[in-house]
Amino acid sequence: QVQLVESGGDLVQPGGSLRLSCTASGLTFSNFVMSWYRQAPGKERDMVATISRTGRTTYANSVKGRFTISRDNAKNTVYLQMNSLKAEDTAVYFCKADHYYITVAYWGQGTQVTVSS
Repeated sequence: QVQLVESGGDLVQPGGSLRLSCTASGLTFSNFVMSWYRQAPGKERDMVATISRTGRTTYANSVKGRFTISRDNAKNTVYLQMNSLKAEDTAVYFCKADHYYITVAYWGQGTQVTVSS
């Protein structure tokens, strides 16, 4: 059974930092492209950052220069380092795994990030 478990969400003040983690089990992690998405109340779920199997990264314009995605294949874990957080970064953050070779994708349950003073 495949599981993606996110952690690290919290309440943080504007300008602060958080690191999210997503640990996968039940799959061959190195075969998957890993992504972080977020969904704010009343809005659609949007891609935040993606990392390929070889470490190539892509970011939404709204987070470029502030967020960094990374992966540790030995630990089956993908990270999202978030710096200079803004109120508009408040959302539930989801981890997604897309298989590189076949059309299969998995989602985590999400972790809440709230940026507020």
